[in-house]
Amino acid sequence: MQGYNGMPDRTVDTWRNFWFHTGDAGRMDERGFVWYIDRIKDTIRRRGENISSYEVEAVLLEYPGVEEVAAVAVKAEEGGEDEVLAYLVLKPGETPPKPESVLDFCVPRMPYFCVPRYIEFMDEIPKTPTQKIQKNKLRDRGLSDATWDREAAGYKVRR
Repeated sequence: MQGYNGMPDRTVDTWRNFWFHTGDAGRMDERGFVWYIDRIKDTIRRRGENISSYEVEAVLLEYPGVEEVAAVAVKAEEGGEDEVLAYLVLKPGETPPKPESVLDFCVPRMPYFCVPRYIEFMDEIPKTPTQKIQKNKLRDRGLSDATWDREAAGYKVRR
C-alpha cells in the first residue's frame, strides 16, 4: 500500500517510522500467536482502566436471547473519562429482559469496571453495506430516552 487515495493526511497518520499502523489492538501469546483484541478507537477508558469493547460484547452475546451487541463509550459526566453503553438486539420473538438481569449476568463474568452503566435495546444496529457495525453512529447517538441507566435505577455493582 502506497497510501490512501486522495487522503495524504490519513496516509501520514497510519505510516510512521516505516511501519503501517492498522489501528487494531492485540496481544501475542507465549507461542508467538497474535490475538486480535479490538480497534483502538473503540477502546473505552473508564475509571483509569482501558476496556475492550470486544470483550464486553463477547460476554453480552452469551446472554440468552441476545443476537447482536455493540458496546461504545459515552462521555462521563465528570472526570473526562467514559461510561460503557451497551446496545443489544434480541433474537426474533424474544421479550426484552429487565436490564438488571443482564447486569446480574455480567457481574460474575467481567471485571466490575467493565459492567455497562447504560443499556439500550434496539431493533437493529446500524451497519455498513458490508455488515460492519457503525460504532461511530452509535457513539454520536449517545444516550436517548430509551437508554436505561443503572446508577439512576440504583443498581450497585459489587466487586
